[in-house]
This record gives sequence, structure tokens and C-alpha cells, in this order.
Amino acid sequence: MLIIDSKDCENVDKALKKFKKKFEKSKVLLQLRARQTHTKKSVKRREEIQKAIYRQQVILGKIEV
Repeated sequence: MLIIDSKDCENVDKALKKFKKKFEKSKVLLQLRARQTHTKKSVKRREEIQKAIYRQQVILGKIEV
């Protein structure tokens, strides 16, 4: 549950903006979408390996970000 502390003099728009940022940072929506579909373990593992290879190549300077 997200809680936003708003001051009495604070604008509603600012409070809403704070809420949206906090919601994005919590990654609730990404978790919800991940739960809606089933991903095989082999596919998850392959994605992890590909990400690790990419990170390693960035570190070695073969790929520029």
C-alpha cells in the first residue's frame, strides 16, 4: 500500500504526481503483468544469460550504451 504524505497547503496535482512516481518506483504494475502470463524456466534463464552477456560486453567496452 502506497502512502503519500501531503501537507495542507500542497496542491492536489503535486500529491498525485508524487503518487504516480512512487507507484512507478515500486514496480507493482510490472509484477502484476508478470503474474498474468506464465514464462517457462528455460526462457527466464536464457534472458538472464543474455542480460549477463550484454553487461559483460558493456564493461569490456565492446558495446557502447
